[in-house]
Amino acid sequence: MISPTRSSSPHPALVFAVIFVAIFLLHIPLLPLPYFWDEAGYYVPAARDLLLSGSLIPHTTVSNAHPPLVMAWIALWWKCAGYAPLVTRSAMLVVAAFSLLGVFRLAERAANTQMAIASTVCTALYPVFFAQSSLALVDLAAAGFTFWGLCAYLEERPVAVAIWFSLGALAKETAILAPLALACWDVLRFILHKWGAVRRLWNQDSRRPAWRMLALLVPLLPLTIWYVYHYIRTGYVFGNPEFFRYNVAATLSPLRFVLALALRLWQAFGYLHLWLLTIGMLLAMLLPPVKDSGVERSRIAIPGQMIFLVVVKVYVIAMALIGGAVLARYMLPAVPLVIIVGVSTLRRRLRHWMVAVAVVAVAFVASWFWNPPYGFSPEDNLAYRDYVVLHQDGERFLEARYPMAHALTAWPASDELTRPWLGYVTRPVQVVRIEDFSLEEVLSAAEFRSHFEVALVFSTKYEPAHSLLDRWRKWEDWKRRFFGFHRDLPPAVAARILGGRVVFSEERKGQWIAVIEMEQEEMQNAEVRMQK
Repeated sequence: MISPTRSSSPHPALVFAVIFVAIFLLHIPLLPLPYFWDEAGYYVPAARDLLLSGSLIPHTTVSNAHPPLVMAWIALWWKCAGYAPLVTRSAMLVVAAFSLLGVFRLAERAANTQMAIASTVCTALYPVFFAQSSLALVDLAAAGFTFWGLCAYLEERPVAVAIWFSLGALAKETAILAPLALACWDVLRFILHKWGAVRRLWNQDSRRPAWRMLALLVPLLPLTIWYVYHYIRTGYVFGNPEFFRYNVAATLSPLRFVLALALRLWQAFGYLHLWLLTIGMLLAMLLPPVKDSGVERSRIAIPGQMIFLVVVKVYVIAMALIGGAVLARYMLPAVPLVIIVGVSTLRRRLRHWMVAVAVVAVAFVASWFWNPPYGFSPEDNLAYRDYVVLHQDGERFLEARYPMAHALTAWPASDELTRPWLGYVTRPVQVVRIEDFSLEEVLSAAEFRSHFEVALVFSTKYEPAHSLLDRWRKWEDWKRRFFGFHRDLPPAVAARILGGRVVFSEERKGQWIAVIEMEQEEMQNAEVRMQK
């Protein structure tokens, strides 16, 4: 199932050092940035609560029942080096480098060192992985431990399998999918091992099948202990009821599953120029293997490819079933496996395969800066930096000009304004919160305009100027029904409805922010009406 370790293979410590230095240098402009979206909304407050009170259950934000390993890692770095975004992002870059080392080791064991280097570079440059590398989120860490667990699984090391997959489950609960998928795969292997037609799909030389099965089930134990502890402390197993409803109960619809499945397949094989590698791989398979000195270039063994396929398939299906937001970062454990297989196929069937890989790598880098002609999350490339810079500028303006005002806004700006330790303001601003800046929400806010003197409005999602699906009205209806889609009102329209005027506005690549000052006459009329 695996390729023997080559004597020329570089030492893991050297590989880790090279990876860390490379990604650290690439991320230097991003390290001082304040916290973005879910960082500010959950993970940083949870880590801060752990640092200040020692509590594994956050109390300054509602608990989502995510296991605490990554938050504890961040809190440890703060304890040693001080609380600052630079420290946080450096800590996450260490996790990213370790995860990439896992990709390298996995690809090397499945194929060879040359292919492992190419796969690791492509994974590091893939825009979702690159953007997530310095963000204080848990998905990349869970993916990294999954890669290490898969490597140990290929090497028939059951103790290491149990350790790595257990750490993955304690990074994020969905990491349990990989060991459970492999356990089911091993059960099928046991049942069908006599069938000659399927025998080559498995490694028939496994010496410790019982120990391997046990190792794959061990990660259930620490995850169960965490959920029991969480239930004892909060009364909930899988987070607060609203979190569970949004991510599980509200997603169990056949039509939503089909739509989400299509999105997950796109994220696994086509998203942000990943289609170049997928199409290149499919076209390359039409060609015969390249021969060097009369010997065909090696490929990933069929059992290894099937293991990768099982993990990718399980993540595609499971992430289509659960998760209110269909975020690309949830697929991080699967996409690098697709990259490894794609690069291996190019190497096996193209004589100048490095040129093809270089084209893919350049396309990935282009996607750091290029926003696609379809809706996507800003956290999937450097659009998140545009968001942060916009909010820094808008909130600094608001704080300087209206330091004592009540500000109407929506999450996550409501947290950014009320929590100075997130890095946006120097002192708390009083906030009146609405859900978003859709027509319905803004009209509702206009009815109590006497409660605020200024409004901070911003784009809550990226909307391309000319979407590929703009003309398909049914798709927008489905997005509204199943994925919480809405359209934010432009600042000028919001100002007109609220009875104010735009005093600050800024735009970057389709994202925007504006400050609206309420007209004094309107405010006085509203106060008179309130008194009557």
